[in-house]
Amino acid sequence: MPGHVSPPRRPAIAITIGEPAGIGPEISLRAAWQLRGEINSVLIGDAALLAQTAEAIDPAMRLAAVSWEAVCFAGMPRFPADRLAVIDCPLSEPVVPSKLDARNGRAVLQTLDIAIEGAQSRLFEAVVTAPLQKSTINDAGVAFTGHTEYFAQKTATPQVVMMLASGSNDPQPLRVALATTHLPLKDVPAAITVDSLLRTIGIVHADLQNKFGITSPRILVTGLNPHAGEGGYLGREEIDVIEPALKVAQERGIDARGPYPADTLFQPKYLQDADCVLAMYHDQGLPVLKHASFGRGVNITLGLPIIRTSVDHGTALDLAAQGIGHADCGSMIEALRAAAHMAAAAASSRNP
Repeated sequence: MPGHVSPPRRPAIAITIGEPAGIGPEISLRAAWQLRGEINSVLIGDAALLAQTAEAIDPAMRLAAVSWEAVCFAGMPRFPADRLAVIDCPLSEPVVPSKLDARNGRAVLQTLDIAIEGAQSRLFEAVVTAPLQKSTINDAGVAFTGHTEYFAQKTATPQVVMMLASGSNDPQPLRVALATTHLPLKDVPAAITVDSLLRTIGIVHADLQNKFGITSPRILVTGLNPHAGEGGYLGREEIDVIEPALKVAQERGIDARGPYPADTLFQPKYLQDADCVLAMYHDQGLPVLKHASFGRGVNITLGLPIIRTSVDHGTALDLAAQGIGHADCGSMIEALRAAAHMAAAAASSRNP
C-alpha cells in the first residue's frame, strides 16, 4: 500500500511497559535499545524492575531514570543514544514473572496517565504501549476495558477506530480498520448504522491523510454478510446501511469503495492500490492480517488527538515464566517504527 514518510531524527516516543509480570518490560527494553539510533525512547515504568531486566538482557544496556515530577518541572531531558531514558513509576510490590498482583494495578494505570499527559503536552511525539493485563487493573478496583477505551476517555475523544497494520518489511503492506471491535457477533448488525459507519470512514480517511501522509487515501469497505448480501438475498445491511454511508462519504470527497465480499477482497490484485480495508467486525478482517503478519503487526488507534500504537499480542505470561530471552520483540519494533513514521507525517501535515 502506498504512503510512507521518513521519520525525523530520533523522535521522542513514550513506551509504557505494560503488565510488569509479563513480557512487556523485556520487549520494551529490547526494542528501544535496538532502535536507539533512530528513536529517543522514553520508557515509563518501575525503574528498578527495568534496571534488573536490562542487566539480564545485556549488561551494556544503560538506563537513566528521572521522576515524572522532575519532568513536569524542568521538561524531559534528551539523553544520548547510548542511554535509555526511564520515567520512574514505582510498583507497590516486587514482581514475580508470570504472577499477577492486583496491588500493582494502579501503578500500571499510572504509566498510561503519564504517557497521555506527556503526549498531550508535546513532551512525546507518540505513545507506544506494551501489553497489559486488564484483570490486574480491574482487581485493583478500577474499571478498565482496555487501552483503546482508556485513551479515548482520557483525551475526551468521542469515537476512535481500531486499525492493525502489517510490518514495514512485508512485501505487500496491509492496513485493516474495524467498524466494530470487541462485540458478540449477534450484536454487530445493530451496531453498524449509516451515521456510525460514516463517522468511522471519516476518521480513517482523516488519519490516513494527517498521520500517514497519504494525500488521497483509497479505502475498500467490506460487506457484512456472505457475498456482500447477494443483492439482498443474504441480508440487507449492504443495501440499507453500507451503500448509503459510502454514497455520502463519496459526496464528501472520500474515496471509499464497496461493499466488497470479504472472502474475495483480500487478494493482491484488489489490495495493491488500496491504502486501507475497512472490515465490519473483528474476526472478519483481523485473521487475514494476523495470518500474514503475526509477530510483526501493529495495533493503531485512529481518531485520537495523539499518536498511539501497540503490539499485536498479549502479555504472554507463559513466556515470562520461562525467564529472559524467550520473548520476541518484533511487533514492538514495528510499533515504534510506525509511531515514528506517523509522528513525521503529522508534523509535515501541521507544517507543510
